[in-house]
Formats: sequence, structure tokens, C-alpha cells
Amino acid sequence: MTTALDLAPSPLARRVEDDLAAVREQWGDLLAAIARPPAAEWPPRERRGFLDQLAADDHAEDDEQVVEPAVGRLPLILREHPAPLNLDALDAAVEVEQSLFGLADRVAEQVQRSVRTARDAHGRFVTDQADATDPARWHYQAPTSPGSRAYGLHWAAVWIAGRALDEDADRLFVPMPARLLDEVAATARTARRTVERALGRDGRITDLAEPCPWCDGHLTAHTRPGGEPVVACSTGEACEAPVDLDARRRRAWRGADLVGLWVGLDARRRDAEA
Repeated sequence: MTTALDLAPSPLARRVEDDLAAVREQWGDLLAAIARPPAAEWPPRERRGFLDQLAADDHAEDDEQVVEPAVGRLPLILREHPAPLNLDALDAAVEVEQSLFGLADRVAEQVQRSVRTARDAHGRFVTDQADATDPARWHYQAPTSPGSRAYGLHWAAVWIAGRALDEDADRLFVPMPARLLDEVAATARTARRTVERALGRDGRITDLAEPCPWCDGHLTAHTRPGGEPVVACSTGEACEAPVDLDARRRRAWRGADLVGLWVGLDARRRDAEA
């Protein structure tokens, strides 16, 4: 008898889901980075629009010039860039897009059911058009059509994750074989690492040029694969910044707290320019 536990996705399938979600969530950042020169700085340039907007909002009463946020306006599909400024980001985007499109083709070959046929009014077997055009299908690239590639990397990643999790298995797909799941997991993990490496989110440490706005201590930014960025102050507990201490008893900004740090740095910058 099949139990709910038997139907639950395996840990490897969940890892595929997590890795592909990370690729999708960072894809807009990667495409935006192609148009900007690479630089060893914090925060990454593709995040500055959002943080600058929040800093500008904090000073809106004193300064009418507001930097528009980039959030919501980032491209989702890789297009030709006539003059890319970050070749590493461009190479990473092309590599990841090609690898996931190719993976989707291979997965479809093994788990996607063939299109059904039906008899027409004359008793002839014809293709079931409703089945053939089912939006849940992965459609192969052809000389006259890009197939499912037209929907971009986001759809490819969502579709592959769905096959790894055996979603819709009874209707259109068969369960993914173990060997294929291993290939999917390896490809998804490589894609994630490629994106994070191109964006400088692969475990780097960056010394910030500006001191802590609360105590003038030295600020160090840390990134780690699959984790949120963290900025720590060297002063330790004596720093009066309104954030928690990390394991080394340093004031540390992470998540939403980073906005407060960025506002503080921006305010200090404005005072210096006044």
C-alpha cells in the first residue's frame, strides 16, 4: 500500500527545487550585472538601486531628488547585449541558460508522455491538438520555433523542478528515474554556483571603504553560497548600532537590517558633502 511518506519528494528532489529557485531569484540580478562594469564593492551594484531608494525615502523631506528603484524593471530573458560591460556575467548567463534548456530537453525525452492521437470523423488517426498544446508540456526547439525556450530560463527552471518533484506525474509525466535525478541535481547545483560566483555571492569577504556610522569601526561584508550577506563591525559590543551581536560578539547587519546600515552610510556621506 502506498503511503503519504512514499509520495513525498526525496531530499535530493528538494535540493533541486532549492537550487533552481536560487537561480530564478538571482537571474534578474545577473542580467542587470551584464550592463555594469565589474567591481569589488559592497553592496553589489545590482542591489544599489533598491537600497538607494530606501535611503532617498529617508531623506525625502530634505532632498527632492529620488533614485528610482530597479526592482520590478529587471529583464527576465537573456537578450543580445551590443556592448556588455561585464563579460563574466554575460558568459555565466549564457552558460546557465544553455545548460538548463538542454537539461529540460533531456528530461522531457525521458519523462514526458507522447502526444495522444484520436480518430477524426473519417476514422483516421490524427494528433490530439489539445494534448499537443498542453501548456504543462516542454516543447522542443525547432527550425521555425523556439519552443518552450521562448518563455525564458524562469519557465525552464520551474518546469525542471516540477519534474524532479514528480508533479502531475499521473496525467502527463512518468516519475523521474534515479539516474536522471542525479543529473538534474548536479546541473542545478552547478547553475546556482555559476550565478552566485558571477555576482560575487560565493563566499567572498569585502572590506568596506567607509567606517561604521555609529562608532567609526571597520566594516567587513561577508557573502556565502545560499546565505544572506552580512556586514560586521570590528568594534564589538561597544558599538551602539541598533542591531544584534553575531557569534564573535560584533554588531552585524543582515536581511532587513542592511537597509538601516545603508541609510546610515548614506546620511554620513551627505553630511560630509554638505
